[in-house]
Amino acid sequence: MRVELAHRCNNSLGEGIIWSAKDREIQWTDILGQTFWRFDPVSGQAITTPLGERLSCFAALGGGQLLAGFASGLARLDISSGQRTLISEIEEDLPTTRLNDGKLDRQGRFVFGTMDESAAGPSPLGHLWSYDGRSQPKRLINDVRISNSIAFSPDGTLMYFADTPNRRIDVFDYDGESGTPSNRRVFVQLGSDAGYPDGSTVDAEGYLWNAEWDGGRVVRYNPNGSIDRIVQIPVPLVTCCAFGGPDLTQLYVTTACVTLDDDTLKKAPLSGSLFVINTDIKGLCDADPLYQ
Repeated sequence: MRVELAHRCNNSLGEGIIWSAKDREIQWTDILGQTFWRFDPVSGQAITTPLGERLSCFAALGGGQLLAGFASGLARLDISSGQRTLISEIEEDLPTTRLNDGKLDRQGRFVFGTMDESAAGPSPLGHLWSYDGRSQPKRLINDVRISNSIAFSPDGTLMYFADTPNRRIDVFDYDGESGTPSNRRVFVQLGSDAGYPDGSTVDAEGYLWNAEWDGGRVVRYNPNGSIDRIVQIPVPLVTCCAFGGPDLTQLYVTTACVTLDDDTLKKAPLSGSLFVINTDIKGLCDADPLYQ
């Protein structure tokens, strides 16, 4: 598969990438840069919006509106005006945790996780949460260090999740009616020669694509957990991926440059950029968020 540079942007920590069908653009966040990014694949133009706080994950509502997962909690955000309406603070009793990865399930709930930023390293203080747009967010999973790889099978009956330091992606049975995961089991255990599981997406064939932090690659996994293919990205810190474009056959990949020393940056000068992989495989459209 051919990997191309889509846009050179030097993100400190590019993450949370999605295709907004309503806006017909790729959207992502530079968490540490506190910046929202939009990319038009037709014109090749990118637009940035400073935020003043770390945006970790989000869902597109269309018309420049986001269900925004800021470090401190959920809010509705108007990108153009900057107006922010708080929905719910998250883990306000845990000062070292913040929101991290988040995705819509097939019914439109926003499922998101937190991570611990303690100076001594992440402790299992975080959780996985779900927000249905009506009631307050509810906890799904406890004892999480760094939430990542949240994704759902095409029929919505499976949920994928990684607590990144474990170097493992788990899979759950998922009840779409109640939004409840159960029967947690190992989907794939990454070896010490691989990176760490970061953001994921699922294609129309039910295969999981996972971006590997410190692995320099995106891996496509068969639904049985075996590796189907590996796509090398010319930077070490690969963070998240999402299918986009008019026919959803282009896999867009965010990356990071945070923590890289000068020697590594000389060898991988495109670190922090947006890449695109042209595939013969179709992605899936996100559900409409239950929150509007």
